[in-house]
Amino acid sequence: MKSLNAEVIKQEHLIEDIYSMWIKAPGLASDAHGGQFVNLYTDDASKLLPRPISICEVNKEDDALRLVYRTVGEGTKQFSKLSSGDTIRLVGPVGNGYTVFSERPVLLGGGIGIPPMLELAKEFSRRGVSKENISVILGFRNETFLLEEFEKVATVYISSDTGNVGIKGNVIDAAVHFDVKGDALYSCGPKPMLRAVKSYSEKCGVPAYISLEERMACGIGACLACVTCTCDIDDHSKVKNKRICVDGPVFDAQEVEL
Repeated sequence: MKSLNAEVIKQEHLIEDIYSMWIKAPGLASDAHGGQFVNLYTDDASKLLPRPISICEVNKEDDALRLVYRTVGEGTKQFSKLSSGDTIRLVGPVGNGYTVFSERPVLLGGGIGIPPMLELAKEFSRRGVSKENISVILGFRNETFLLEEFEKVATVYISSDTGNVGIKGNVIDAAVHFDVKGDALYSCGPKPMLRAVKSYSEKCGVPAYISLEERMACGIGACLACVTCTCDIDDHSKVKNKRICVDGPVFDAQEVEL
């Protein structure tokens, strides 16, 4: 992990409360990959704790990261006001991301768990997996975002809460409806969705790798505020849990209790 004051390259308002921000992160972007995140700090002295934001895209040639995030509180609202040339303090990349090994991956993203799936899809593409063999299932509320970027590197299927886009339902409903097949599942989203992905992977007899979303405090593994129950005893805490921030956020679905 590195700490630096990163320069904002550009920021866009995508839909509703979703924003996209490209930042210059020399010495950090080169180490980043899909599934990891960065901790962003505000300039407000009353807000000491960082906000963890998933990495959406990595441009190693330009030392740049793309962060796509939702404004949910005062901290992220402050981030949304930044523009080109502004600076922001960050620490990263944090955590263990996805391991890219599958030949027919199925990526499932829901809500603000959609952005990290983009860098993962691009990593599979750069590894030589064809667009036809990279299946991405996205679950939206009622409006899409990042769709064009996904369609450049993957075969995309859509579901939504309202049925306004794609089929009405969740990502598992879409997987069944479109008969999506693969040799491994990769997912990020709210816990009920991840629980469904784990169950679906067991039914299909394929492994699943899930990125857990959790409120964090320090964001670097020191405070034990973000833990998840596991099947094995953790060497750090000596109990059956692991720290989502540094032991995860990506886990084998069979490793954790949801």
